[in-house]
Amino acid sequence: MGKLHYAGLLLILGICIALPHFHGGLAMAAGTPDGSEHWGYVEVRPRAHMFWWYYKSPYRTEDPNKPWPIILWLQGGPGASGVGIGNFQEVGPLDTFLKQRNSTWLKKGDLLFVDNPVGTGYSFVEDKELLVKTDEEAARDLTTLLIKVFNRNVTLQRSPLYIIAESYGGKYAVTLGLTALKAIKSGRLKLILGGIALGNSWMSPIDFVASWGPLLKDVSRIDNGGLKKSHSLVETIKQQITNGQMKEATKSWGDLEEVIIDTSNSVDFYNFLLDAGSGGGSMTTSALSRKTATNIYSKNLESKRVTAGGDGDLDELMNGVVKKKLKIIPKDVAWGGQSDLVFEYLSGDFMNPRINEVDALLKAGVNVTVYNGQLDLICATKGAEAWVEKLKWEGLKTFLSMNRTAMFCGDDKKTRGFKKSYKNLHFYWILEAGHFVPVDQPCVSLDMVGNITNSPITTH
Repeated sequence: MGKLHYAGLLLILGICIALPHFHGGLAMAAGTPDGSEHWGYVEVRPRAHMFWWYYKSPYRTEDPNKPWPIILWLQGGPGASGVGIGNFQEVGPLDTFLKQRNSTWLKKGDLLFVDNPVGTGYSFVEDKELLVKTDEEAARDLTTLLIKVFNRNVTLQRSPLYIIAESYGGKYAVTLGLTALKAIKSGRLKLILGGIALGNSWMSPIDFVASWGPLLKDVSRIDNGGLKKSHSLVETIKQQITNGQMKEATKSWGDLEEVIIDTSNSVDFYNFLLDAGSGGGSMTTSALSRKTATNIYSKNLESKRVTAGGDGDLDELMNGVVKKKLKIIPKDVAWGGQSDLVFEYLSGDFMNPRINEVDALLKAGVNVTVYNGQLDLICATKGAEAWVEKLKWEGLKTFLSMNRTAMFCGDDKKTRGFKKSYKNLHFYWILEAGHFVPVDQPCVSLDMVGNITNSPITTH
């Protein structure tokens, strides 16, 4: 019986074992009998509890010349669950029907999913005032978690850690990268930072919102009237950001989304070739005032065959069989139960850019990868290219002048994407993919992750 199949069987049967309790904040930990999975809570601050889930890859090799990587997946939202969405809907070993995923990123590295920030997914706070209000606060909590998980495990310390983020998770990734580097330098954190990858990431909100109108006009989704209304609100957002009115800018962002919806006949913000509500139960993030961030983010990944409360429904899965398997989730904690508050508390930092943090990481020699799906609107490639061009990094001029290389999958000669690299900056343009690149283009995504992590080639 293969390890992936065994892990799936354990999940279905709800089998797990309790591991010894750790001191110093790692309050509870558990795992599977074969050691292929571990999960637990870290009390990152008093009464603030962060949940993590680690999968050891069945393809893992122990090669001192090319160490096996660990991938930390950070979800967006803010308030979307990596343990639920990234794991079961995107890159983990099993899908929401508990079937093996052929394109799991375990083929390229071990996987560490975290429900970040606290209040997301299974993570929770005992007092809502303990929810984070800035990306930097989230980064400090994540660094505390890494210290508790890595510092006691020599095997993990030998493996380079790659932080791979999606959507708002990119802002967490770069702030975490800098906070982790400081902790590593001071000796508080024992790990090797291999690199950071920013997938369809909300790195410069103003560049993204400014791209929506022109992009949709170019693809005939809005007309000149819609473009004019869009441009007016973008100018308002720019002025609010300049004035430091960040919560007001977040509100105007929501107003702009409503304008886009009205003038485009409800375009899907995660794939501009679709209507919201078609193909994948999609809804725009402007519905945050009515739905939790987790539900919005997740619904865009569900197929038409998935119905609320039925087989394959993520909310039903996470609050049912998965919670039963994990055993350590408090009875009164519902998966995603605090997610709407997570967004609310971060609303004052939501529209802040994190370009300077990318510059600092590049200057420090950290490998930074940007990848974007061609059909995404919310974090459109047009906006991603715009913020990259604002970098002050010394290699930028050369990077921008270089030609791209086409990407393919196996023997298939259809162009799947393009890539460009110079020194420690890398950019991937993934064709026929929207916001959720690993879902829309699993084959080329897996190849890309292998490049990012420099994964050993296995014969498993």
